Amino acid sequence: MALPRFRCPQTALLVVDVQEKLLPHIHEHERVLAQVCRLVDGARLLRLPVLVTEQYRKGLGPTVDELASRLESPAVRCEKMTFSAAVDAVRQCLETVQARSVVLCGIESHVCVLQTALDLMDSGLVVGVAADAIGSRRPADHDPALRRMVQAGAIPTTVESLLLELVCEAGTPLFKSILPLIR
Repeated sequence: MALPRFRCPQTALLVVDVQEKLLPHIHEHERVLAQVCRLVDGARLLRLPVLVTEQYRKGLGPTVDELASRLESPAVRCEKMTFSAAVDAVRQCLETVQARSVVLCGIESHVCVLQTALDLMDSGLVVGVAADAIGSRRPADHDPALRRMVQAGAIPTTVESLLLELVCEAGTPLFKSILPLIR
């Protein structure tokens, strides 16, 4: 059986709940945010659709400024109350852009990212999880969540690995445009 590959333009990026009042409580939150920002910057250069969710914005605040400033015009930005980010607006956008695969990043690994991955896989999409761009408050929650997503069929990756897989070839103008992100 052939393993799924991430390819432009069939891949979308879904940024899950990287919000002001939640992020500071995430284990290694500065690293997680830096990786999410690298991934968003790379997705923008590769012209991937970027979708953003916010969990209960009134209580958890908006998307953090450092990330929001990179999101000039996301394909969709929506507030949600469900833990899964596979809400109607996200699903409709994925259909519109004809995404066959979705890469997840954001927080928290064991709640919203996990439930989103399971729901999107149930919908028949190939789901990638940028393991270095997700996080939870406690490592004890993060690690089992990542294992569970992989056991359910999600493809683990890292920001750098994903960007290079999407580019496919060194020496091209596209490769040169993302080179600063992977150095």
